[in-house]
Amino acid sequence: MSRPRIVVVGAGFGGLQALRHLERRIPSGAADLSLIAPNDYMLYSPLLPQVASGMLTPQSVAMSVHRMTRESQFIPGHAVGVDTSDRTVVVQRPTGEFAPVPYDRLVLAPGSLTRAFDIPGLTEFAYGNKTLAEAVLLRDHVLGQLELANDSRDPVEREERCRFVVVGGGYTGVETAASLKRLCEEAALRYPELRSEIRWHLVDIAPKVLPELGDRLGRKALTLLRNLGIEVKLKVTVREVTPDKVVLTDGRALPSRTLIWTAGVSPSPLMGTLDKPTQGGRLEVDTDLRVPGLPEVFAIGDAAAVPNVAEPNGSYCPPTAQYATRQADTVAHNVVNSILGRPLKEFRHKDLGLVVDLSGKDALARILKLELSGCSALAATRGYHLLATPSNTARARIMANWAIRGLTGGEISRLGFADDGQPASFVANEDVEYMDTEKARSEGARLLENMKERYG
Repeated sequence: MSRPRIVVVGAGFGGLQALRHLERRIPSGAADLSLIAPNDYMLYSPLLPQVASGMLTPQSVAMSVHRMTRESQFIPGHAVGVDTSDRTVVVQRPTGEFAPVPYDRLVLAPGSLTRAFDIPGLTEFAYGNKTLAEAVLLRDHVLGQLELANDSRDPVEREERCRFVVVGGGYTGVETAASLKRLCEEAALRYPELRSEIRWHLVDIAPKVLPELGDRLGRKALTLLRNLGIEVKLKVTVREVTPDKVVLTDGRALPSRTLIWTAGVSPSPLMGTLDKPTQGGRLEVDTDLRVPGLPEVFAIGDAAAVPNVAEPNGSYCPPTAQYATRQADTVAHNVVNSILGRPLKEFRHKDLGLVVDLSGKDALARILKLELSGCSALAATRGYHLLATPSNTARARIMANWAIRGLTGGEISRLGFADDGQPASFVANEDVEYMDTEKARSEGARLLENMKERYG
Protein backbone atom coordinates (compact mmCIF):
# COMPACT_ATOMS: atom_id res chain seq x y z
CA MET A 1 0.00 0.00 0.00
CA SER A 2 1.43 3.40 -1.03
CA ARG A 3 1.89 6.14 1.50
CA PRO A 4 -1.09 8.51 1.77
CA ARG A 5 -0.56 11.97 0.32
CA ILE A 6 -1.86 14.69 2.64
CA VAL A 7 -1.96 18.22 1.21
CA VAL A 8 -2.62 21.38 3.23
CA VAL A 9 -3.51 24.65 1.49
CA GLY A 10 -2.57 27.81 3.38
CA ALA A 11 0.19 28.70 5.85
CA GLY A 12 -1.90 30.73 8.27
CA PHE A 13 -3.09 29.95 11.78
CA GLY A 14 -5.17 27.01 10.56
CA GLY A 15 -3.05 25.57 7.77
CA LEU A 16 0.43 25.62 9.27
CA GLN A 17 -0.78 24.52 12.68
CA ALA A 18 -2.70 21.63 11.09
CA LEU A 19 0.47 20.57 9.30
CA ARG A 20 2.49 20.66 12.52
CA HIS A 21 -0.14 18.57 14.33
CA LEU A 22 -0.06 16.07 11.46
CA GLU A 23 3.73 15.80 11.72
CA ARG A 24 3.39 15.02 15.43
CA ARG A 25 0.64 12.42 14.93
CA ILE A 26 2.05 10.58 11.92
CA PRO A 27 5.23 8.48 12.31
CA SER A 28 8.18 9.63 10.22
CA GLY A 29 7.91 8.35 6.65
CA ALA A 30 4.35 7.02 7.05
CA ALA A 31 2.79 9.71 4.83
CA ASP A 32 3.75 12.38 2.30
CA LEU A 33 2.89 15.81 3.72
CA SER A 34 2.77 18.92 1.52
CA LEU A 35 1.96 22.58 2.16
CA ILE A 36 0.79 24.92 -0.61
CA ALA A 37 1.15 28.64 0.14
CA PRO A 38 2.24 31.81 -1.67
CA ASN A 39 4.74 32.71 1.10
CA ASP A 40 7.10 30.50 3.10
CA TYR A 41 6.13 32.04 6.43
CA MET A 42 3.20 32.14 8.80
CA LEU A 43 2.10 35.70 9.58
CA TYR A 44 1.02 36.51 13.13
CA SER A 45 -1.46 39.07 11.82
CA PRO A 46 -2.88 40.33 15.16
CA LEU A 47 0.35 42.26 15.69
CA LEU A 48 0.45 43.89 12.24
CA PRO A 49 -0.64 47.29 13.67
CA GLN A 50 2.51 47.23 15.82
CA VAL A 51 4.58 46.50 12.71
CA ALA A 52 2.93 49.45 10.98
CA SER A 53 3.82 51.71 13.91
CA GLY A 54 7.40 50.42 14.10
CA MET A 55 7.01 48.91 17.56
CA LEU A 56 7.82 45.48 16.09
CA THR A 57 10.11 44.57 13.22
CA PRO A 58 8.57 42.66 10.28
CA GLN A 59 10.66 39.56 11.07
CA SER A 60 9.06 39.38 14.52
CA VAL A 61 5.67 38.35 13.14
CA ALA A 62 6.81 36.28 10.12
CA MET A 63 7.60 32.71 11.22
CA SER A 64 9.49 30.51 8.78
CA VAL A 65 7.59 27.48 7.45
CA HIS A 66 10.87 25.61 7.01
CA ARG A 67 11.87 26.24 10.61
CA MET A 68 8.50 25.19 12.02
CA THR A 69 8.11 21.96 10.05
CA ARG A 70 10.27 18.83 9.78
CA GLU A 71 9.57 16.57 6.81
CA SER A 72 6.80 18.39 4.94
CA GLN A 73 7.31 19.57 1.37
CA PHE A 74 6.69 23.28 0.77
CA ILE A 75 5.06 24.07 -2.59
CA PRO A 76 5.18 27.82 -3.42
CA GLY A 77 2.18 29.27 -5.23
CA HIS A 78 -1.57 29.75 -5.11
CA ALA A 79 -4.04 26.88 -5.12
CA VAL A 80 -6.39 28.07 -7.87
CA GLY A 81 -8.57 25.00 -8.39
CA VAL A 82 -9.42 21.55 -7.03
CA ASP A 83 -10.25 18.55 -9.19
CA THR A 84 -12.18 16.53 -6.63
CA SER A 85 -12.83 13.60 -9.01
CA ASP A 86 -9.13 12.91 -9.65
CA ARG A 87 -8.06 14.36 -6.26
CA THR A 88 -5.71 16.99 -7.64
CA VAL A 89 -5.00 20.58 -6.62
CA VAL A 90 -4.02 22.93 -9.43
CA VAL A 91 -1.29 25.33 -8.25
CA GLN A 92 -0.23 28.54 -9.95
CA ARG A 93 3.46 28.96 -9.26
CA PRO A 94 5.11 32.39 -8.73
CA THR A 95 6.39 32.07 -12.33
CA GLY A 96 2.80 31.94 -13.63
CA GLU A 97 3.06 28.26 -14.61
CA PHE A 98 0.51 25.69 -13.41
CA ALA A 99 1.35 22.45 -11.64
CA PRO A 100 -0.77 19.52 -10.37
CA VAL A 101 -0.54 18.34 -6.75
CA PRO A 102 -2.28 14.97 -6.17
CA TYR A 103 -3.80 14.24 -2.76
CA ASP A 104 -5.46 11.48 -0.78
CA ARG A 105 -6.54 13.89 1.96
CA LEU A 106 -6.87 17.64 1.49
CA VAL A 107 -7.08 20.34 4.17
CA LEU A 108 -8.26 23.72 2.85
CA ALA A 109 -7.19 26.70 4.94
CA PRO A 110 -6.49 29.43 2.36
CA GLY A 111 -7.55 32.30 4.62
CA SER A 112 -9.12 35.53 3.43
CA LEU A 113 -8.51 38.73 1.49
CA THR A 114 -9.26 42.36 2.22
CA ARG A 115 -12.90 43.00 1.46
CA ALA A 116 -13.29 45.87 -0.98
CA PHE A 117 -16.59 47.51 -1.94
CA ASP A 118 -17.61 49.23 -5.14
CA ILE A 119 -16.53 52.65 -3.94
CA PRO A 120 -15.04 54.99 -6.58
CA GLY A 121 -11.28 55.30 -6.07
CA LEU A 122 -11.05 52.78 -3.23
CA THR A 123 -8.82 50.15 -4.82
CA GLU A 124 -6.72 52.81 -6.56
CA PHE A 125 -5.94 55.06 -3.60
CA ALA A 126 -6.58 53.19 -0.33
CA TYR A 127 -3.95 51.48 1.82
CA GLY A 128 -4.53 48.19 3.63
CA ASN A 129 -3.03 46.62 6.74
CA LYS A 130 -3.68 42.89 6.34
CA THR A 131 -0.30 41.68 5.08
CA LEU A 132 3.31 42.19 6.04
CA ALA A 133 4.02 44.14 2.87
CA GLU A 134 1.05 46.43 3.48
CA ALA A 135 2.07 47.13 7.09
CA VAL A 136 5.64 48.08 6.18
CA LEU A 137 4.50 50.17 3.21
CA LEU A 138 1.85 51.90 5.33
CA ARG A 139 4.40 52.99 7.91
CA ASP A 140 6.69 54.39 5.23
CA HIS A 141 3.79 56.24 3.65
CA VAL A 142 2.60 57.87 6.89
CA LEU A 143 6.09 59.06 7.82
CA GLY A 144 6.63 60.23 4.25
CA GLN A 145 3.49 62.35 4.39
CA LEU A 146 4.76 64.12 7.50
CA GLU A 147 8.16 64.75 5.91
CA LEU A 148 6.55 66.22 2.80
CA ALA A 149 4.11 68.31 4.84
CA ASN A 150 6.95 69.73 6.90
CA ASP A 151 8.79 70.67 3.71
CA SER A 152 5.76 72.37 2.14
CA ARG A 153 4.69 75.98 2.58
CA ASP A 154 1.34 75.37 0.84
CA PRO A 155 -1.34 75.25 3.59
CA VAL A 156 -3.69 73.15 1.46
CA GLU A 157 -1.03 70.52 0.77
CA ARG A 158 -0.02 70.45 4.42
CA GLU A 159 -3.60 69.85 5.50
CA GLU A 160 -4.02 66.98 3.00
CA ARG A 161 -0.80 65.29 4.05
CA CYS A 162 -1.45 65.68 7.78
CA ARG A 163 -4.93 64.17 7.77
CA PHE A 164 -5.30 60.37 7.97
CA VAL A 165 -8.57 58.45 7.68
CA VAL A 166 -9.06 54.87 8.92
CA VAL A 167 -12.19 52.98 7.86
CA GLY A 168 -13.27 50.12 10.12
CA GLY A 169 -14.13 50.10 13.82
CA GLY A 170 -13.13 46.50 14.41
CA TYR A 171 -10.00 45.03 15.94
CA THR A 172 -7.61 45.93 13.09
CA GLY A 173 -8.99 49.41 12.46
CA VAL A 174 -8.95 50.49 16.10
CA GLU A 175 -5.43 49.17 16.76
CA THR A 176 -4.10 50.59 13.49
CA ALA A 177 -5.52 54.04 14.20
CA ALA A 178 -4.19 54.09 17.78
CA SER A 179 -0.75 52.74 16.89
CA LEU A 180 -0.17 55.09 13.97
CA LYS A 181 -1.52 58.09 15.89
CA ARG A 182 1.19 57.45 18.49
CA LEU A 183 3.75 57.10 15.71
CA CYS A 184 2.72 60.52 14.40
CA GLU A 185 3.05 61.99 17.89
CA GLU A 186 6.63 60.71 18.09
CA ALA A 187 7.42 61.98 14.61
CA ALA A 188 5.88 65.39 15.36
CA LEU A 189 8.58 65.99 17.98
CA ARG A 190 10.86 66.57 14.99
CA TYR A 191 8.30 68.73 13.22
CA PRO A 192 6.98 71.22 15.82
CA GLU A 193 5.01 73.18 13.23
CA LEU A 194 2.91 70.10 12.39
CA ARG A 195 1.81 69.18 15.89
CA SER A 196 -1.42 71.18 15.72
CA GLU A 197 -2.14 70.12 12.12
CA ILE A 198 -2.06 66.31 12.39
CA ARG A 199 -5.57 64.87 12.29
CA TRP A 200 -6.67 61.24 12.63
CA HIS A 201 -10.21 60.03 11.84
CA LEU A 202 -11.83 56.64 12.43
CA VAL A 203 -15.13 56.00 10.63
CA ASP A 204 -17.40 52.96 10.59
CA ILE A 205 -20.90 52.25 9.34
CA ALA A 206 -21.63 50.35 12.59
CA PRO A 207 -23.17 52.13 15.61
CA LYS A 208 -20.27 51.20 17.92
CA VAL A 209 -16.59 50.28 17.85
CA LEU A 210 -15.36 46.83 18.84
CA PRO A 211 -18.83 45.31 19.37
CA GLU A 212 -17.17 41.98 20.29
CA LEU A 213 -15.96 43.55 23.55
CA GLY A 214 -19.45 44.28 24.83
CA ASP A 215 -21.09 47.61 25.61
CA ARG A 216 -18.99 48.68 28.61
CA LEU A 217 -15.59 47.98 27.10
CA GLY A 218 -16.80 49.28 23.74
CA ARG A 219 -17.61 52.64 25.34
CA LYS A 220 -14.25 52.54 27.10
CA ALA A 221 -12.51 51.97 23.77
CA LEU A 222 -14.35 54.92 22.25
CA THR A 223 -13.26 57.15 25.13
CA LEU A 224 -9.62 56.02 24.85
CA LEU A 225 -9.57 56.69 21.11
CA ARG A 226 -10.99 60.17 21.57
CA ASN A 227 -8.56 60.89 24.40
CA LEU A 228 -5.77 60.02 21.96
CA GLY A 229 -7.06 62.78 19.72
CA ILE A 230 -8.72 60.50 17.15
CA GLU A 231 -12.03 61.79 15.81
CA VAL A 232 -14.44 58.84 15.71
CA LYS A 233 -17.47 59.04 13.45
CA LEU A 234 -19.97 56.14 13.52
CA LYS A 235 -22.86 55.22 11.22
CA VAL A 236 -20.82 56.71 8.39
CA THR A 237 -18.64 55.22 5.68
CA VAL A 238 -16.79 56.31 2.55
CA ARG A 239 -18.59 57.42 -0.61
CA GLU A 240 -15.58 58.29 -2.79
CA VAL A 241 -11.79 58.43 -2.65
CA THR A 242 -9.56 60.69 -4.75
CA PRO A 243 -5.81 61.36 -4.57
CA ASP A 244 -6.39 64.35 -2.26
CA LYS A 245 -9.72 63.85 -0.47
CA VAL A 246 -12.05 61.33 1.18
CA VAL A 247 -15.78 61.93 0.78
CA LEU A 248 -18.01 60.43 3.49
CA THR A 249 -21.64 59.35 3.21
CA ASP A 250 -22.69 62.18 5.53
CA GLY A 251 -21.50 64.67 2.89
CA ARG A 252 -18.21 65.67 4.51
CA ALA A 253 -15.21 65.94 2.20
CA LEU A 254 -12.00 65.48 4.19
CA PRO A 255 -8.83 66.81 2.53
CA SER A 256 -6.54 63.78 2.86
CA ARG A 257 -3.96 61.78 0.93
CA THR A 258 -4.21 58.73 3.19
CA LEU A 259 -7.17 56.37 3.48
CA ILE A 260 -6.50 53.16 5.42
CA TRP A 261 -9.11 50.49 4.68
CA THR A 262 -9.67 47.84 7.38
CA ALA A 263 -13.40 47.29 6.89
CA GLY A 264 -13.50 43.52 7.00
CA VAL A 265 -12.30 40.56 4.96
CA SER A 266 -13.75 38.15 2.40
CA PRO A 267 -13.00 34.40 2.19
CA SER A 268 -10.57 33.10 -0.40
CA PRO A 269 -12.26 32.70 -3.81
CA LEU A 270 -10.86 29.15 -3.89
CA MET A 271 -13.74 27.99 -1.69
CA GLY A 272 -16.30 28.98 -4.28
CA THR A 273 -14.71 26.78 -6.96
CA LEU A 274 -15.59 23.40 -5.40
CA ASP A 275 -19.25 23.52 -6.45
CA LYS A 276 -20.34 23.00 -2.85
CA PRO A 277 -22.59 25.15 -0.61
CA THR A 278 -21.06 28.28 0.91
CA GLN A 279 -22.10 30.85 3.51
CA GLY A 280 -20.97 34.32 2.49
CA GLY A 281 -18.17 32.73 0.51
CA ARG A 282 -17.12 30.41 3.34
CA LEU A 283 -17.24 26.73 2.42
CA GLU A 284 -19.77 24.79 4.49
CA VAL A 285 -18.40 21.83 6.45
CA ASP A 286 -19.84 19.31 8.89
CA THR A 287 -19.06 19.39 12.61
CA ASP A 288 -16.12 17.05 11.96
CA LEU A 289 -14.72 19.68 9.51
CA ARG A 290 -15.28 17.50 6.41
CA VAL A 291 -16.87 18.95 3.29
CA PRO A 292 -20.26 17.25 2.75
CA GLY A 293 -20.07 14.83 -0.17
CA LEU A 294 -16.26 14.97 -0.22
CA PRO A 295 -15.08 12.70 2.62
CA GLU A 296 -11.40 13.19 1.73
CA VAL A 297 -11.61 17.03 1.84
CA PHE A 298 -11.56 19.10 5.04
CA ALA A 299 -11.77 22.88 5.52
CA ILE A 300 -10.90 25.16 8.45
CA GLY A 301 -10.14 28.77 9.30
CA ASP A 302 -11.43 32.05 7.85
CA ALA A 303 -12.73 30.47 4.67
CA ALA A 304 -14.72 27.64 6.29
CA ALA A 305 -18.25 27.87 7.69
CA VAL A 306 -17.83 25.62 10.73
CA PRO A 307 -20.95 24.93 12.85
CA ASN A 308 -20.46 26.36 16.33
CA VAL A 309 -21.78 23.45 18.40
CA ALA A 310 -20.69 25.20 21.60
CA GLU A 311 -23.44 27.77 21.03
CA PRO A 312 -27.12 26.76 21.01
CA ASN A 313 -28.26 29.29 18.38
CA GLY A 314 -27.03 27.39 15.33
CA SER A 315 -24.37 29.94 14.42
CA TYR A 316 -21.02 29.43 12.71
CA CYS A 317 -17.62 29.81 14.35
CA PRO A 318 -16.20 33.32 13.98
CA PRO A 319 -13.30 33.62 11.52
CA THR A 320 -10.62 34.35 14.12
CA ALA A 321 -7.13 33.06 14.86
CA GLN A 322 -8.38 31.65 18.16
CA TYR A 323 -10.80 29.31 16.43
CA ALA A 324 -8.51 28.47 13.50
CA THR A 325 -5.69 27.22 15.74
CA ARG A 326 -8.06 24.93 17.62
CA GLN A 327 -9.69 23.69 14.43
CA ALA A 328 -6.17 22.78 13.26
CA ASP A 329 -5.79 20.26 16.10
CA THR A 330 -9.19 18.69 15.41
CA VAL A 331 -8.67 18.46 11.65
CA ALA A 332 -5.27 16.76 12.08
CA HIS A 333 -6.88 14.19 14.38
CA ASN A 334 -9.70 13.61 11.90
CA VAL A 335 -7.45 13.36 8.84
CA VAL A 336 -5.41 10.62 10.51
CA ASN A 337 -8.52 8.80 11.75
CA SER A 338 -10.14 8.98 8.31
CA ILE A 339 -7.12 7.20 6.84
CA LEU A 340 -7.13 4.57 9.59
CA GLY A 341 -10.89 4.04 9.39
CA ARG A 342 -11.51 5.28 12.92
CA PRO A 343 -14.36 7.55 14.16
CA LEU A 344 -13.98 11.29 13.69
CA LYS A 345 -14.67 13.83 16.40
CA GLU A 346 -16.64 17.04 16.14
CA PHE A 347 -15.04 20.43 16.59
CA ARG A 348 -16.10 22.18 19.78
CA HIS A 349 -14.62 25.32 21.29
CA LYS A 350 -15.89 27.94 23.71
CA ASP A 351 -14.81 31.50 22.91
CA LEU A 352 -12.12 32.68 25.34
CA GLY A 353 -12.53 36.39 24.65
CA LEU A 354 -10.72 39.21 22.87
CA VAL A 355 -7.72 41.42 23.60
CA VAL A 356 -7.03 44.86 22.12
CA ASP A 357 -3.69 46.67 22.39
CA LEU A 358 -3.95 50.41 21.74
CA SER A 359 -0.17 50.88 22.06
CA GLY A 360 1.44 52.81 24.87
CA LYS A 361 -0.17 51.78 28.16
CA ASP A 362 -3.73 51.50 26.85
CA ALA A 363 -5.34 48.10 26.35
CA LEU A 364 -8.67 46.35 26.77
CA ALA A 365 -9.44 42.68 27.30
CA ARG A 366 -12.46 40.44 27.70
CA ILE A 367 -11.35 37.07 29.03
CA LEU A 368 -14.37 34.78 29.38
CA LYS A 369 -16.66 36.96 31.52
CA LEU A 370 -13.87 39.08 33.00
CA GLU A 371 -13.52 42.61 31.59
CA LEU A 372 -10.16 44.35 31.99
CA SER A 373 -8.70 47.74 31.16
CA GLY A 374 -5.51 49.62 31.99
CA CYS A 375 -2.34 47.84 33.15
CA SER A 376 -4.06 44.53 33.87
CA ALA A 377 -5.49 44.48 30.34
CA LEU A 378 -2.09 45.37 28.88
CA ALA A 379 -0.46 42.49 30.76
CA ALA A 380 -3.20 40.09 29.62
CA THR A 381 -2.95 41.32 26.03
CA ARG A 382 0.82 41.03 25.75
CA GLY A 383 0.78 37.69 27.57
CA TYR A 384 -1.88 36.30 25.24
CA HIS A 385 0.08 37.29 22.13
CA LEU A 386 3.22 35.63 23.44
CA LEU A 387 1.36 32.43 24.25
CA ALA A 388 -0.43 32.41 20.89
CA THR A 389 2.77 32.94 18.91
CA PRO A 390 3.76 29.40 17.78
CA SER A 391 7.50 30.05 17.55
CA ASN A 392 10.04 30.51 20.34
CA THR A 393 12.24 32.57 18.02
CA ALA A 394 9.34 34.90 17.23
CA ARG A 395 8.46 35.20 20.93
CA ALA A 396 12.05 36.23 21.72
CA ARG A 397 12.02 38.84 18.97
CA ILE A 398 8.66 40.25 20.07
CA MET A 399 9.72 40.53 23.72
CA ALA A 400 13.03 42.13 22.70
CA ASN A 401 11.23 44.66 20.49
CA TRP A 402 8.82 45.58 23.27
CA ALA A 403 11.69 45.98 25.73
CA ILE A 404 13.73 48.12 23.35
CA ARG A 405 10.72 50.32 22.60
CA GLY A 406 9.97 50.74 26.31
CA LEU A 407 13.55 51.56 27.26
CA THR A 408 14.76 53.64 24.32
CA GLY A 409 11.66 54.83 22.47
CA GLY A 410 10.80 54.32 18.83
CA GLU A 411 12.75 54.88 15.62
CA ILE A 412 11.23 57.47 13.29
CA SER A 413 12.69 56.64 9.90
CA ARG A 414 11.37 55.27 6.64
CA LEU A 415 12.72 52.10 5.05
CA GLY A 416 12.27 53.23 1.46
CA PHE A 417 9.31 51.03 0.48
CA ALA A 418 7.08 53.96 -0.52
CA ASP A 419 9.65 56.04 -2.38
CA ASP A 420 7.93 55.61 -5.75
CA GLY A 421 4.94 57.57 -4.42
CA GLN A 422 2.41 55.00 -5.63
CA PRO A 423 -0.56 53.93 -3.48
CA ALA A 424 -0.41 50.51 -1.85
CA SER A 425 -3.87 49.51 -3.10
CA PHE A 426 -4.15 46.24 -1.18
CA VAL A 427 -0.79 44.96 -2.43
CA ALA A 428 -1.39 41.38 -1.28
CA ASN A 429 -4.61 40.83 -3.22
CA GLU A 430 -2.77 39.37 -6.19
CA ASP A 431 -4.48 39.13 -9.53
CA VAL A 432 -5.08 35.38 -9.34
CA GLU A 433 -7.59 33.69 -11.63
CA TYR A 434 -9.36 30.83 -9.88
CA MET A 435 -10.74 27.81 -11.76
CA ASP A 436 -14.20 26.35 -11.42
CA THR A 437 -14.61 22.60 -10.93
CA GLU A 438 -14.79 21.73 -14.62
CA LYS A 439 -11.78 23.82 -15.57
CA ALA A 440 -9.76 22.45 -12.65
CA ARG A 441 -10.66 18.90 -13.73
CA SER A 442 -9.53 19.41 -17.34
CA GLU A 443 -6.44 21.40 -16.40
CA GLY A 444 -5.46 18.89 -13.71
CA ALA A 445 -5.82 15.98 -16.13
CA ARG A 446 -3.72 17.76 -18.74
CA LEU A 447 -0.98 18.61 -16.26
CA LEU A 448 -0.86 15.07 -14.89
CA GLU A 449 -0.60 13.65 -18.40
CA ASN A 450 2.26 16.04 -19.16
CA MET A 451 4.05 14.91 -16.01
CA LYS A 452 3.68 11.24 -16.97
CA GLU A 453 5.12 11.91 -20.45
CA ARG A 454 7.95 13.96 -19.01
CA TYR A 455 9.00 11.88 -16.05
CA GLY A 456 7.50 8.45 -16.75
